[in-house]
Amino acid sequence: MIILDNHFHVDPFKGLFLEAVKQFHRAGGTHLMVVYKTAHDYGFPGLKAEDFIKAMDFHIELVERINRETPVKAFAVVGVHPAEFVYLAEQKGLEYAKNEVMKALEYAQKLCLEGKAVAIGEIGRPHYEVSEEIWEVSIELMKYGMSLAKDADCAVQLHTESFDEEKFRELGEYVKEVGIKPYRVVKHFSPPLVKVAEEVGVFPSIIASRKNIEEAIKQGNRFMMETDYIDDKRRPGAVLGPKTVPRRTKAFLQNGLFTEEDVYKIHVENPGKVYGVEMEE
Repeated sequence: MIILDNHFHVDPFKGLFLEAVKQFHRAGGTHLMVVYKTAHDYGFPGLKAEDFIKAMDFHIELVERINRETPVKAFAVVGVHPAEFVYLAEQKGLEYAKNEVMKALEYAQKLCLEGKAVAIGEIGRPHYEVSEEIWEVSIELMKYGMSLAKDADCAVQLHTESFDEEKFRELGEYVKEVGIKPYRVVKHFSPPLVKVAEEVGVFPSIIASRKNIEEAIKQGNRFMMETDYIDDKRRPGAVLGPKTVPRRTKAFLQNGLFTEEDVYKIHVENPGKVYGVEMEE
C-alpha cells in the first residue's frame, strides 16, 4: 500500500532527519514530499538570492540522501518561504527583497525543469500580521511563483494564513489570472474544505488530524494528507509526528471510514496528477 505524506520537513541540524523518515516508514509510509525549510534553518543568512539558492541545493542533497539511505521514495519541493521574504524586506528593504526572492524562485523553477524537484514551494503569504506593503508584495511573489510553475508545468505548494471558503475563492481568482492549471496548485495546511477546493480547482493538502480527515472524507476523496512535520527536537511531533499519516490512513481503512479506493485516490492518483510523478511501490 502506497502512503504519501504531502508536506514533511527534515532538519539535519535541529531534528531527527533520517530517523524521522525511518519512523514514517516503520509506521507504513512509502512516499514523502520533502519541503524546503528556510535558508536560515540550513545555515545560510537568507540576505540575498545566493543564500536561498545554496539552501535549495542543500535541500536537494538531503532528499537524495533520503532516497539513498532509506526505503522511502522522497520528492523535493523548493522555494522561498514567505517568512523569509518578510525578514529580508525588514532587513534590506522591500524592493531589494522582492528582486532577490524573484531570482531565487527562478532557480527553484530551474530545479523543477531539471527534474531535481517536483514543485515550487512553500511560497505564498505570511500567516501573521504584516504591513500592507509587505502583504501586497507577498501576493505578487506568490503569483510570480505560480507563473513560473505554469511555464515549467510543475506544481506549487502554497503557505498562507488560515483559510476559509472566501479565501479559497480569492485563490481561485489568482489561479485564473496567472493561467496555471488549477490542479497544479496545492493549498498546504488546508482546512477540510474538499468541495470548495474542488469547485475552485485547486488541491487541498489537509493536516491529518482525526477530526480533519473525518470531515474531509465526508466531502469526497479529492485531497492529500500531510503532517507539516517540522523536525525540531525542541518541538517533538510538531505540527504532527512523522508516523501520523500512515497510522491515520491504516486506522481509517480498518474502521471503514476509508475504502481501498479512497486510499488509492488520496495517496496515488491525486499526487500523481498534481505533481506529474509515478507513485510506484
